[in-house]
Amino acid sequence: MKTRLLILCGVVLLVMSTCQPEKELKYSVKLDVVTKHWDGKFNWTQARVGTIPGTGENGNPVLIITMQKWFVEHSDFYSGLYIMRSENMGIAWTEPEEHPELGWREKKDSIISGICDFVPGWHQPTGKLLALGHTVYYYKDGQLLKDRPRATAYSVYNPESNKWTSWKELEMPDKEKFYNSGSGCAQWLVKSDGTLLVPAYFKGKGDTTNCYSSTVLYCSFDGEKLTYIEHGDELKLDVPRGCYEPSITLYKDKYYLTLRNDIKAYVTVSEDGLHWLPIKPWKFEDGTELGSYNTQQHWVAHSEGLFLVYTRRGANNDHIPRNRAPLFMAQVDPDLLFVLKTTERVLIPERGAMMGNFGVTTISDKETWVTVGENMYPEENLSRGADGSVFAARILWSKPNRTNKKNIASQSN
Repeated sequence: MKTRLLILCGVVLLVMSTCQPEKELKYSVKLDVVTKHWDGKFNWTQARVGTIPGTGENGNPVLIITMQKWFVEHSDFYSGLYIMRSENMGIAWTEPEEHPELGWREKKDSIISGICDFVPGWHQPTGKLLALGHTVYYYKDGQLLKDRPRATAYSVYNPESNKWTSWKELEMPDKEKFYNSGSGCAQWLVKSDGTLLVPAYFKGKGDTTNCYSSTVLYCSFDGEKLTYIEHGDELKLDVPRGCYEPSITLYKDKYYLTLRNDIKAYVTVSEDGLHWLPIKPWKFEDGTELGSYNTQQHWVAHSEGLFLVYTRRGANNDHIPRNRAPLFMAQVDPDLLFVLKTTERVLIPERGAMMGNFGVTTISDKETWVTVGENMYPEENLSRGADGSVFAARILWSKPNRTNKKNIASQSN
């Protein structure tokens, strides 16, 4: 009887420890405006930060923001990439500078190819800043071509010359399966041996459904060329647009993947970053759905806590297209995979404009940044205060971020 009682007590304690969320990690937020622009024609979007460690003032990193003009007369009509640079942790920035290597390329029949949805990150083993995204095609008048094959694109930055390599496409082994594929807006990881885990989404040639699949590409990088090695499980969902715009992070030796879907957001977990448990909808700890839909979510990973940044319904924000503002952050229970609503707070307030295409960057062991530009459409919402600002929400940690050394998280994470 005594033995059975001890076993029962052990089971109860195990259940209690599994269901007990981690202690809330404290932080403060300082909201900066990096730049702004709105003239009725374009605003800045896709603002994300890369870091070059130890090369700025006082041993801090140099910060590089990549961003694009969104020409609002057409959906998803983006310029080539522009760059801003700070040597002093964002106290001062250079003016946005266009880099031709990251610009449009003219094709036949008045067609333009370009790149978008780029995410820069530091590749420690080669000492290079690598940026990943995907290709896009337009007619010269700005109309998006949806029948052209899309590919993961990348470019490498040389901080000494302030030059990027001309963007290249990642070569995939099965051009039929990955006919329409790309790593758009994805947080990606660098492993300690220099290989990469790159989330991507794809459809096969001739696939007329409106459903993408997501996977994680395992790649090598030698400082110049990105090379496909293999890819992991293919995650599918038979509802509008399926699984797309995935983002990966590493927390305490497990990998976590969040996925966009038109109806609700999804999450899954893995031991190796390639093989995943069945996806499940994001929910709060009380069982209610998160309410994020048809937009991205991204991770904030600290050694003592895992967080999700997201937008959602139910925040007096139905006037915002797809409820894409404000930007929230909350801690995640890494075992039960739910968002702790009691920890939710607004990182960047809603001022009448969408804030969907945002980025997350580990700046140092003291700071993590969330960056986003106000998308100034439709104009009738702009009376609430939006002015085309590009925000940096600087998360200032109460405890140093001792990142797991099994992998070196890319600075996009």
